[in-house]
Amino acid sequence: MFKKLTDILKAAKQKPERKLVIAAAEDKHVLEAVKAAVEEKIIIPIFIGDTEKINAIAKEIQFDISECEKIKEPDPKIASKLAVKFVREGKADFLMKGLVGTSTLLKAVLDKEKGIRDKSTMSHVAIMENKFYHKLVCITDAAMNIAPTLQEKISIVENAVKVYHKLGIKNPKVAVLAAVETVNPKMEATMDAAILVAMNKRKQIKGCIIDGPLALDNAVSKEAAQTKGIVSEVAGDADILLTPDIEAGNIMYKTMNFLGGSTSAAVIMGAKVPIVLTSRADSEKSKLMSIALAKIIAE
Repeated sequence: MFKKLTDILKAAKQKPERKLVIAAAEDKHVLEAVKAAVEEKIIIPIFIGDTEKINAIAKEIQFDISECEKIKEPDPKIASKLAVKFVREGKADFLMKGLVGTSTLLKAVLDKEKGIRDKSTMSHVAIMENKFYHKLVCITDAAMNIAPTLQEKISIVENAVKVYHKLGIKNPKVAVLAAVETVNPKMEATMDAAILVAMNKRKQIKGCIIDGPLALDNAVSKEAAQTKGIVSEVAGDADILLTPDIEAGNIMYKTMNFLGGSTSAAVIMGAKVPIVLTSRADSEKSKLMSIALAKIIAE
């Protein structure tokens, strides 16, 4: 059982190093994260971008990349396409965003002919460590899908479940969040929750236990669930929190990070390989843990 993000890092270190290709790698924050991952011996980096800027930043942060593979391509759009090509051709095991817009990178990823699209729905999977919860917990989706449909929520759940399976958790518990615990036809999130639960019971969504609708307190607190008379395998012990939309997911994710003292490891799932998209606001630990998580998923 992974209870801390350092457990993920430890697991990543026990496996052979994997090749990480960075698109438009001339970004100080990204190179600092890559440096930490190299020092932990979990990756072999491949840098695609403006090599003069990459070398200058590496020198500034005392990161020796003299033996690393570097591809000169100052255009971020073309650099993204080359990074995706490296993955598609098996020259890299997973992908990281550098100094390039997310939409530009994802356009290369989702290209029907030359991309690495796997599912129709890609989603953000964030594994959170919080001192107030007894284990790691996942928030999804906090960054990709604005107002997911029921079909998209199915894919979002499946993407998160795949991450937990890679972490060795065979049957993660999924809480479908809403404002209330009862199904209300006027509240779409509760209706979707009821359908997801039924699909799970009928083995249309496999590899997990789904319950909902559940308000957040009932999803993470057994005491709150008992007070409301909720009997559930998931309530108070959720592994995955499925949020109803991007506003709820993003606010929850950032609240836990900036007010709740959490640390996170996050990846984009739904492509043929995990994609690391770190934010400048992320802590150094979070960036390193994101690379470690992606490495385990890429195994």
